[in-house]
Amino acid sequence: MNSTVVTFPHGHVNGRSTIVGAVPVGERHGLVTAETPFHPLDHTWPDQPADRGTIGGLTVVDCVTGALPGSGGEIALGSGIPVRRGSDGWRWLVVHVTDEPLPLGAEVDLVVDAGHRAALSAGHTACHLAALALNAALAGRWRKETAADGLGHPDFDQSAITSSRIVPYGSVDVYRLGKSLRKKGFTAEGLDPAQVAAEVNERLKGWVASGAPVRLDVPGPELTARRTWSCALPEGEASIPCGGTHVGSAAELGEVTVELALEEQALTMRTTVTP
Repeated sequence: MNSTVVTFPHGHVNGRSTIVGAVPVGERHGLVTAETPFHPLDHTWPDQPADRGTIGGLTVVDCVTGALPGSGGEIALGSGIPVRRGSDGWRWLVVHVTDEPLPLGAEVDLVVDAGHRAALSAGHTACHLAALALNAALAGRWRKETAADGLGHPDFDQSAITSSRIVPYGSVDVYRLGKSLRKKGFTAEGLDPAQVAAEVNERLKGWVASGAPVRLDVPGPELTARRTWSCALPEGEASIPCGGTHVGSAAELGEVTVELALEEQALTMRTTVTP
């Protein structure tokens, strides 16, 4: 069984392929096809939820990442995968989970819920834009040089993020403001979440109005290809490594706003897209 060829990076929501493998998923059935338009939940950084849809007319109740050792053996699933995404010597699979089985060798139609995909794509693009705007708003709080984002601002997002969750038309990102971040030179003293959010929202308003084009650089057809999200913003082109799905331009988002909440040593950013 070869690694699954994925077409979701190109925006595909339909496909037809052959079932080449199957694995038990509890009492359910995990079906592997040679090619798929489905985006699975990533086991290393599970930010974007799995696509919904059907395979061979059956409802896909979940879609997860699978990994098969090059030497053969059993398919490991999700959190049970013992290596990081893309590790050498493994074949990487998209596993469509269904309540009923389908026979190996069957040629099936794969249909993704396009509306749900569009909502997650909008949320993911907005998540990246909000992170870049947050970096800019917090740039003056750094007392030491640190890695910069694609626009040249200190990359608070990558330095402090502990979790990111994409939701339909939005995202929730949590940043830790603890001792390790202070050692890197960031100061959270006197941080006013409402003031920072206002600055972020003003920047986001301009970016959406600019209609900045978004693209995904896709170096290969396999699930673990190192894809990159890029957006040509008025200040310059920003790029972020990303395995998710996105809209084609900032203009498609309509309106993007954030709310910030400061609790103990954590900053939570909730991003909302109003299409």
